[in-house]
Amino acid sequence: MSQYPATYNAWKSDPEGFWEEAGKGIDWFTPATSVFNAESGVYGRWFDGATCNTCYNCVDRHVEAGHGDREAVIYDSPVTDTVERYSYAQLKDQVSALAHVLRGLGVEKGDRVIIYMPMVPQAVFAMLACARLGAIHSVVFGGFAPQELATRIDDAAPKVIISASCGIEPGRVIAYKPLLDEAIELSTNAPEHCVILQRDTLGCDLTPQRDVDYRRAVEAAIAAGQGTECVPVLVTDPLYILYTSGTTGQPKGVVRDNGGHMVALKWSMEHHYGVKPGEVFWAASDVGWVVGHSYICYGPLLHGAATVVFEGKPVGTPDAGVFWRVIQDHGVVALFTAPTALRAIKKVDPNGSLIPEYDLSKFRTLFLAGERSDPATVEWAQAKLDRPVIDHWWQTELGWPMSGNPVGLGTFPVKLGSPGKPMPGYDIQVLDDEGHEVPRGTLGNIVCKLPLPPSGFPTLWNAPERFLTSYMNEYPGYYATSDAGIIDEDGYVFIMARTDDIINVAGHRLSTGAMEEVIASHPDIAECAVVGKADALKGQMPLGLFVPNDGARRNAQELEAELIKLVRAKIGAVAAFKCAVEVERLPKTRSGKVLRGTVQKIADGQDFKMPAAIDDPAILDEISTALNARKLIG
Repeated sequence: MSQYPATYNAWKSDPEGFWEEAGKGIDWFTPATSVFNAESGVYGRWFDGATCNTCYNCVDRHVEAGHGDREAVIYDSPVTDTVERYSYAQLKDQVSALAHVLRGLGVEKGDRVIIYMPMVPQAVFAMLACARLGAIHSVVFGGFAPQELATRIDDAAPKVIISASCGIEPGRVIAYKPLLDEAIELSTNAPEHCVILQRDTLGCDLTPQRDVDYRRAVEAAIAAGQGTECVPVLVTDPLYILYTSGTTGQPKGVVRDNGGHMVALKWSMEHHYGVKPGEVFWAASDVGWVVGHSYICYGPLLHGAATVVFEGKPVGTPDAGVFWRVIQDHGVVALFTAPTALRAIKKVDPNGSLIPEYDLSKFRTLFLAGERSDPATVEWAQAKLDRPVIDHWWQTELGWPMSGNPVGLGTFPVKLGSPGKPMPGYDIQVLDDEGHEVPRGTLGNIVCKLPLPPSGFPTLWNAPERFLTSYMNEYPGYYATSDAGIIDEDGYVFIMARTDDIINVAGHRLSTGAMEEVIASHPDIAECAVVGKADALKGQMPLGLFVPNDGARRNAQELEAELIKLVRAKIGAVAAFKCAVEVERLPKTRSGKVLRGTVQKIADGQDFKMPAAIDDPAILDEISTALNARKLIG
């Protein structure tokens, strides 16, 4: 029997008592004056008055408890054919030495530091070194365009930027230093110094007086026995700013505090992900995204587990078996990845023939989040891996799962297409546009009743009014997720689309996500996207894009006819689904989210801004060509 119902009810009946108990998993320098102060901030603050240090809880306390020899960070880089392992004691040496270097460059408590790095262990060391000093880090995805990086530099006003000479991807090397130099040139809040990690694949010239060689400086500090203490901060002091990659306007700087963040992540590692201290957890993401913050860096280390830093791709480094190889080589017990990664593997290896080549005996659970997990992908993974496949849902703004299926509490039955039930801390409801709760099973706006739980963002950096208008004002007393979906009779959440992706066809509100689910169920389809294209008669009409599986060798017109028939059979004529276009690939962000809004603008013939986080801009030209060939633009 799952302990979920009892645990969720225990939280609901006594939220403060629940989180007070969870807070015992964290080492505080001084205790909280109140578990929850309803008068502080916009909706209250957790563990108000306490002091702490996140780096101390991630690193030092494990060493002090006698676990210094325990594995902490595993770096696996198929693109450079490198594997490195760091114990907790070695992690402390690296982080403390880097903190000493940063302090020597003038970084103090409350200062901002931008981290612009590839997927190397030094990116994690940099985050922890900032936390050690009480400085506020802002990680920007390595290789972001100079204008986008400059926007973030201007908003955060960093004292130092930590970067690398290059990033390495299959078939190409991206020189970071020219991008960084151009961004600094464009910005009005240029940093005083840059700390640059020189990589063997491609080095760079350092700017005299401004730039510091990362490796030399850290190695010199370690050799001289130089480090720093963990600086006490208030639990409500910011740990980091993470900019969401909006496709228009100024990016939003989500602020994360120190105290509640630690409590929520520590709780989630044990109770949601079911991982024990000393085991190996792998979030196959990037430190530039919230998953990388929460579950590459902070979550596993707070829990005393080992974390994998993977510099590669699910396919092409070298093949579609690399995930299984990493799980085998490092004894990974739980993998967290995006459905997009699974779809990429399934496209290349639809029969899962590479899976049996690896020893997955320690591997217990696959977790999916970041995009909707279509049932076909979940069923494929369940069948090929013979392991539980747990879909869950959360957002950058919250920092940890909002809904899921808690392995550590004992799972409840999976419903395909649902990312589980609300986690303790989240009172999730579905409202109509007027703010009234809708009946179970009815599509509406998904909201979360305030207060948000520990780790929920208290504000946006330098934008308190935007915080209110974007998230709090639309439905007073609730946090607006901007996701649309349903909660069924059994309490399962179904996220159907972003609210922007609900289309209106002749007065009918339809979920593009539901149509995508049907299309993805076709055995020859690797992945798909549906957007609403403007239509003079009906307002909008659904337009489908699909990528066939490798080796499917199907006639595109025949496949389109089958997909139209399938949607009509599963959803009905009301969907008005009459057009599906074959494409080689879908445009995505580097975290795997399909850029549906941009595709919609292309289809409607509208101008669009190149999305900052796009993985490969050339894909948009491919989409335009495919739609033009069918006279589907405008």
